[in-house]
Amino acid sequence: MDPYEAVVSVAREPGDSPDAQLLMQRLSATLLSITGDSGGRSFKPEDILQPASCFAIARDPDGTAVGCGAFRPLSAQIAELKRMYAVTSSRGTGSALLFFLESEARGCGYQQIWLETRRVNQRAVSFYLRHGYLPIENYGRYLGNPAAVCFGKRLA
Repeated sequence: MDPYEAVVSVAREPGDSPDAQLLMQRLSATLLSITGDSGGRSFKPEDILQPASCFAIARDPDGTAVGCGAFRPLSAQIAELKRMYAVTSSRGTGSALLFFLESEARGCGYQQIWLETRRVNQRAVSFYLRHGYLPIENYGRYLGNPAAVCFGKRLA
C-alpha cells in the first residue's frame, strides 16, 4: 500500500490537460528561478504518448492538482524520470508521486529509473538521495555538463 495514500491520490492523467499544463508551467518557473533554465527543452508532451511512458498528477483530498511527474523510455530496461514537481505546501506529494511512478515503471518492465537535475538544486538532490537514488555518470544530453548531476535507481 502507498504510504502517502491518505495525503494525496496519484493517478495517470493526460499530460496535455489544463491541470498538467499549469503544473508544468509552475515547474518551469521554479526551475528557472533556481537554475536559470526552465528544463522545458528536455521534455516534450509527445514524449509521454509513446508506449511504456507515463504522466501522473497528484491531487489533494479536495481534488486540487498539487503535483506531477512523468517517465519515458531511455531503453527497454531504463525509464527516465521527468517533470517532477510538487506544490511546496503539499507535504508528502513528491514522495507519493515518486512511489507511484516507480511502481508504474516496474509494471512496464523497466529495471532502472534514471534522472537528471542541476547540482544547484539541492532540494531535488537531497530528495532523490533520501529516496534511494545514487549518483551515476551523466548520460545523453547531460554528458559533459558540469552543472548537471544524474541519478539512478534499480527497481526491485
